Amino acid sequence: MSVRVRFAPSPTGALHIGGVRTALYNYLFAKKNGGTFILRIEDTDQNRYVPGAEDYIIESLKWVGLIPDEGVGFGGDYGPYRQSDRKHLYGKFAQELVDRGHAYYAFDTPEALENARQSTENFTYNFQTRTGLQNSLVLPPDEVRRRLDAGEPYIIRLKVEPGQEIPVRDLIRGDVLFQSSELDDKVLLKTDGMPTYHLANIVDDHLMEITHVIRGEEWLPSTAHHVLLYRGFGWTDTMPQFAHLPLILKPVGNGKLSKRDGAKFGMPVFPLPWAAENPEDSFTGFRDTGFLPEATINFLALLGWHPGGDQEIFTMEELIQAFSVEHISKSGARFDYEKAKWFNQRYIQTSDNAVLAEHIRPLAESRGFRADLPFLTEVVALMKERVTFLPDFVDQGYYLFGPVKIYDEEMIRKKWNPAFQTTLEALAGIILQAQSFEAPSLEEQVKQFIAAEGLKPGEILPLLRLALAGTMKGPAVFDMAVVLGREETARRLRESPGYFNRIMPVIAG
Repeated sequence: MSVRVRFAPSPTGALHIGGVRTALYNYLFAKKNGGTFILRIEDTDQNRYVPGAEDYIIESLKWVGLIPDEGVGFGGDYGPYRQSDRKHLYGKFAQELVDRGHAYYAFDTPEALENARQSTENFTYNFQTRTGLQNSLVLPPDEVRRRLDAGEPYIIRLKVEPGQEIPVRDLIRGDVLFQSSELDDKVLLKTDGMPTYHLANIVDDHLMEITHVIRGEEWLPSTAHHVLLYRGFGWTDTMPQFAHLPLILKPVGNGKLSKRDGAKFGMPVFPLPWAAENPEDSFTGFRDTGFLPEATINFLALLGWHPGGDQEIFTMEELIQAFSVEHISKSGARFDYEKAKWFNQRYIQTSDNAVLAEHIRPLAESRGFRADLPFLTEVVALMKERVTFLPDFVDQGYYLFGPVKIYDEEMIRKKWNPAFQTTLEALAGIILQAQSFEAPSLEEQVKQFIAAEGLKPGEILPLLRLALAGTMKGPAVFDMAVVLGREETARRLRESPGYFNRIMPVIAG
């Protein structure tokens, strides 16, 4: 049987970045083994359903390049892939478990269950407590039939027999042994006919012929119930192999990375932005922060997995070839945001300038800046070694798009002398008259002029940079001049002395 894996999120809000990592590992495993990557939406808990969450999940997967082979929005022969569209299936399977003696009807009212919780410390519905409750294991068969025929509300629970050992062979954690006496009788089918996660998950994995279940370690305890369900249905021969991924941990301190940690630590923990009615539930994402999708994938891939060796930068194809479940760590992986930023810097530095120009075009347009691709490609070439995020091109390099707004006043105090005003005006004339407006030629002409005036480059070149950019940081000054163009460069050289002279008294005072 060929490999078939699924990413099965619930549409209960924004998809956490840990969910993207789970999708990534499933995707890599499928592609490594020539298999199929499936997106299944598990929306059986309608009380927690959030409008827009499903579209958010799909858009997130598309942004990072994890395109499902089958699934909601992608088609396939095993659909429907949204569990609410499969509701008609689950009742039959729940009834089959009842008929086989592995599940039972429970007629307990919410009030009765609350009374049981109040009267029994740490109450659990299991083999010890079910005998004192209203269910088909203790009620006479004719009473059960009467209640069913009368349409009395009921749920179907898994019948967990005590005294059984439930071994699970986990591809990451090795052999894990559960004792059935420690398990509760999980609800399988609710009174509204909707299945719980446990029933729907097993039925769908079986019908969709899932061969490997790769999911977060928080689901490891549930695996015991899932194995019992496979036994109950008689599906043990086709039961998938399990692999439970380590937690993603907070950058500092203890515990798993939560959605609130983004605001706390000043970093994104979601792939895309999420807008909610409550501002506290609205979040920024990796995309709007300015991460490239390739950098995001590379960072997430190494957050709990590494093939060994010193290589850190991987293309998607290299990740696919190198990936193996056996190299996934058992212990939690610390979310190192500085490392994520490093990956993004590296990817920006090595990306094609024209591709980066396409990325920053909407950013430039949103700020009302010039946004034609040839110009943006020149901007990218100047700035790509100096930025961390995509918005930095237009935020830090704003002076390439429009007038200088902020001047380094301390440097002006050190370098400016009103006597240099005529020097800058003369340089403006040289710029306008230069036969060649290329950086090497321009630099040579300016330095010849400086020498002829009996001045030093260290006196004038910083002023040239301050006139063009307002800061001593940034690209090479003559490269900036070329991108700004002959007229704009000359204009800034003529006008900057006025700014410098106004700044000087303020600083001096």
